[in-house]
Amino acid sequence: MTELDAVERQRILRHTKTVAIIGASANPSRASYFVYTYLKSTSDYEIYLVNPSISEIDGAPVYPNLAALPVIPDLVDVFRKRDDLPSVLAEVLALPQHPKTLWLQLGLRHDDVVRDGEAAGLEVVQDRCLKIEHARFNGGLHLAGFNTGVIDSRRR
Repeated sequence: MTELDAVERQRILRHTKTVAIIGASANPSRASYFVYTYLKSTSDYEIYLVNPSISEIDGAPVYPNLAALPVIPDLVDVFRKRDDLPSVLAEVLALPQHPKTLWLQLGLRHDDVVRDGEAAGLEVVQDRCLKIEHARFNGGLHLAGFNTGVIDSRRR
């Protein structure tokens, strides 16, 4: 099992053209919605939303599963419970062509899924936020209140 370092994660994001967000939500307070709206406004990625319970988010179509997408995405970003991750991996591997990367969002770790995904030829990132990593490598952490660039030791 390989933990991908920052240089490797940056390479993945630079070479990614299409992203599928599994577990996409129309609720603005959900992390998947925030990541979707951030990527839509700051990246050139083609973004596909996946959730069997809804049909659109902000006018964008939402697909019931990965097989229903019109393309094979380069990267699959997962917002699902840990216990669902093996079935998500099975869905990814059932596609006629595998995506290059399986990205498990911040807080999601599953060593068996990582091992099995890597054995199938996927690059797997776990416990990392796609939005934070994208912002880190593109100078945009300040957009979410991080890294404002102000360093000050003066007391107010």
